[in-house]
Amino acid sequence: MMELYHPITRRESIKRLLHLSGSLTLAGFVTGPVLGPISAWAKAAKAGFIIEGVGEKESYTDKELVRKVFEAAGGMGQFVSRGDVVVIKPNISWARPPHLAATTNPKVLQGVIELCQEAGAKKVRIADNTIEDARLCFSVTGTEAVARQTGADLIYPDSSLMREMNLQGQRLDVWPVFVPLVEADKVINLPVAKHHILSSLTLGMKNWIGAVGGRRGGLHQDIHRSIVDLAQFFKPTVTLIDATRIMTRNGPSGGSTFDVVQKNTLILSDDPVAADAKASLLFGKRPKDIGFVRLAQKWGVGTYDLSKLLQKQVTI
Repeated sequence: MMELYHPITRRESIKRLLHLSGSLTLAGFVTGPVLGPISAWAKAAKAGFIIEGVGEKESYTDKELVRKVFEAAGGMGQFVSRGDVVVIKPNISWARPPHLAATTNPKVLQGVIELCQEAGAKKVRIADNTIEDARLCFSVTGTEAVARQTGADLIYPDSSLMREMNLQGQRLDVWPVFVPLVEADKVINLPVAKHHILSSLTLGMKNWIGAVGGRRGGLHQDIHRSIVDLAQFFKPTVTLIDATRIMTRNGPSGGSTFDVVQKNTLILSDDPVAADAKASLLFGKRPKDIGFVRLAQKWGVGTYDLSKLLQKQVTI
């Protein structure tokens, strides 16, 4: 379902934010100064896990792999409760067709939406502040078609949906935040794994650049610190990294099949640093050599020491 986002009422928003954090940061919703950051999402029932799913059979589908990975974590019901409003944050920044691996695989997105609906979600929404024109991005990448097929709400980025919030980061302070991502009951981070000319890779933590507005070009001036500041603020229920096809060069926008390698892999974790660390291995990189991964562990966002997590691999 393609439609403009209709935010919850002011009273509902304030009540939810108070319940979740005991503090408010939505400037314009309340009078007074902007306060500290909030954690607007419940943590997963089981903490400290990472699951890698690999499609080995020729006949497997990406949707089947999504289901298998979540089943290994106890099912989507471990993360999404009946009546939840769930927002899925894919990477749809570029108007590129799926086979170029510049954006989240629409079949993976569809699989996650359907699992959320089966778990009893009241509403599932897709939200991303794209770099290129949103309507073109949503159409070319297949996101619009997925929304139509599943009945999920496709939220178009708009200045009216941005609210100044205090990220309270080492580098970033007050910044416009995409409201649907803080009003949700649960948020699933669903990035694509690909090369990036400045940060080496763009994975889960960097995907939060699409969750804010403002002068986003400024976030790239000290990109590793900016990524970690955003990762400290946005705390998803889980991260599912789409590595079914990865872009190994000329990122983040790509544009050629010569830049793409088929990996048939999904990585699911409740630790955002571990998810990115595991995905970096697919590119032949050591996690500690990725600036934002190393910094995120230092600042306590998570760990790239995968031995500290419950690890599991599933294949279909």
